[in-house]
Amino acid sequence: MQYISSFCDYLLHQKRSSPHTVVAYKKDLEQFSQFLSCQFALTNITEVNSQIIRSWIVSLLEDEISTTTINRKISTLKTFFKYLQKNEIIDNNPLLKIITPKTKKSLPVFVNEKEIYNLFENITFGNNLEEIQNKLILELLYSTGIRLSELIEIKINSIDLNNLTIKVLGKRNKERIIPISNNLKKEIENFLELRLEIDSNYNNLFLTKNNKKLYPKFVYRLVNNYLSIVTKISKKSPHVLRHTFATHMLNNGADLNTIKEILGHSSLSATQVYTHNTIEKLKNIHKQAHPKA
Repeated sequence: MQYISSFCDYLLHQKRSSPHTVVAYKKDLEQFSQFLSCQFALTNITEVNSQIIRSWIVSLLEDEISTTTINRKISTLKTFFKYLQKNEIIDNNPLLKIITPKTKKSLPVFVNEKEIYNLFENITFGNNLEEIQNKLILELLYSTGIRLSELIEIKINSIDLNNLTIKVLGKRNKERIIPISNNLKKEIENFLELRLEIDSNYNNLFLTKNNKKLYPKFVYRLVNNYLSIVTKISKKSPHVLRHTFATHMLNNGADLNTIKEILGHSSLSATQVYTHNTIEKLKNIHKQAHPKA
């Protein structure tokens, strides 16, 4: 499909979207382009109308693609066609008449506090660089709530142990400062003693065995392996530890605005989803504790 390449450049350089986001958008658009070519023999984007987009949505539903994924793909198309309209490539946006499928709202999956305690207190990590790094990766994800992409990009000079803070680069290249605990400071100090001995072209805090920057699959596997030891929850990803951080903070008295700032959410509505987990906890406590519950 025309204009995908220029659209991706626009996302990367003007909207300052993350490379991960741009790759996801490009994949969605290439799949949509393939649908247009196979089903309608279309190559000209200006010929796409709302009926064609509805047909595409129906085909996704027939393929049993989840409504969450479909809505994400629709969001990609909305952004793409807005870009085309802004650049006067099309006159009318065919997405304006599209109603997105309803999605079932699910609560964020998180690891409970007892399981987190088992992860850090009852699992034995070795004293070599790899094992110390593994533990610190888990500690940082849980203790700060940072995203996977932010973890990978942490530089050694982004850590201020004197002021107990870490600087991370979030979505749209927005920097934010995250506080760390004294316990986490000690973990980082122990790790840095070994890390600074490594001669690498990368200034990233965490490296692979080949002394190169970490990649997402590496962290996914690491988190999945360790969480599988302590919990039976269905999802065991780095993002689950982010959910866990926010849920535990809220359950232990932190206010939503503080959590919002630490997580780097642009609006409070994104953070409010964690209140549902807290409400469920309150219901359970009430059921167990109240004589007439």
